Amino acid sequence: MNFHLAFTPRPFATKINHCQKLLLIGSCFTENMGAKFRQHKFDVLENPNGILFNPISITQSITSYIDNKQYTAANLFYQNECWNSWEHHSRFSHPDQELCLQRINQSQQSAHDFLKEADWLLLTLGSAFAYTLNFSVPGTTGNGAVMEGDVVANCHKVPTDKFNKKLLPVNIITAELQQMLTAIQTINPAIKIIFTISPVRHLRDGFVENNRSKATLIEAVHSLIENEENRFYFPAYELVIDDLRDYRFYAEDMVHPNYGATNYVWEKFVAACIDEPTQKLMEQINTINAAKSHKPFHPTSGQHKKFLQINLEKVKQLSNRYPYLNFEEEKIYFAG
Repeated sequence: MNFHLAFTPRPFATKINHCQKLLLIGSCFTENMGAKFRQHKFDVLENPNGILFNPISITQSITSYIDNKQYTAANLFYQNECWNSWEHHSRFSHPDQELCLQRINQSQQSAHDFLKEADWLLLTLGSAFAYTLNFSVPGTTGNGAVMEGDVVANCHKVPTDKFNKKLLPVNIITAELQQMLTAIQTINPAIKIIFTISPVRHLRDGFVENNRSKATLIEAVHSLIENEENRFYFPAYELVIDDLRDYRFYAEDMVHPNYGATNYVWEKFVAACIDEPTQKLMEQINTINAAKSHKPFHPTSGQHKKFLQINLEKVKQLSNRYPYLNFEEEKIYFAG
């Protein structure tokens, strides 16, 4: 008997190649994919605002990159001995207000520059639930400040009674995303969009509520990609929920996909979304990565020195053939 119903995602009509630039934005699953891309030496920029879950915060962040918004003290608030931004992850928070702003604005500039040249934008939507402020923060006044009633990207451990939680309706999500996609065309008309739904289960919302949330996101995304040749959907959510469909593919928290599940989704992504010449190049890069991870028993032996020399030659050959790839770290390692 067959106890596993596997499926193969439909190949993209247009596929990613290694010379292209990819901007990745969204939930923590985005960071798993970003690590895979970086491991294979793709040119990627990942989550310039930090991890984002709801589609409103994602659209707000991308709109800020389009406009190259520069933040001021009016956009910050002080909580838990740090300055924070309601639009950014806590990795930008800092006890020094100027350093907090410096981190944010440097990331904004990098995102603006990258978005203008990006070939692909990969958006991973995590949850249709959003949190809005139910109070005004003293000092956060002025143009662009997040005020009462606005969606926040991160709650920064502010007490939960300071927020209202709501399930965003499909029509609002669709309208916000469509407006953002239209705005992107003004600075990068050729960019291609990949939507995914995060397979991370938001069980703090509740079992029923999590499924409502994912269903809402799926409906919104499919209405946006229909009859659009430069918009794609990759079924990361379906691969974990319906293909793997087993708790052994989750971490101990039973919420986040584990290493095996992430690798499975990545393999399916490569086969469906990345062109064949790039896949062959990725195999060669994997060989170099494996060699670099090798732990010798006798580092000073002649055999190991020969091993290093052989792989140094491989790296040099790849560098000559693909000059846009950066192998400086590998060259230093294999040079001994």
